[in-house]
Amino acid sequence: DLLILDDFGLTHFEQQQRMDMLEIIEDRHAKKATIIASQLPVEKWWDIFGDSTLADAFLDRMVHTSYRIELKGESLRKKR
Repeated sequence: DLLILDDFGLTHFEQQQRMDMLEIIEDRHAKKATIIASQLPVEKWWDIFGDSTLADAFLDRMVHTSYRIELKGESLRKKR
C-alpha cells in the first residue's frame, strides 16, 4: 500500500508516461501512501511533465496534501 518513487525527475516524461503517472496518482490520492524522493525542488517538477495541465493535476494531488521534508547540507556520499 506504499508506493516509493525514488530519483523522481531525472528525465522528462513522454506523453504516455505523463498520463500513466497521473492515473497512478489519481488512483492512490487520499487512499494510499506515496513517497517521492527527488533532488529537484518541487517548483521544478512542472518542467518534468512538459504539459502544464497534467503537471497541475499531478501536483494538486501530491503537493497540497503532503508532508514535505527538504534536506539541506552537503551530500553524505562525498568521500571523506
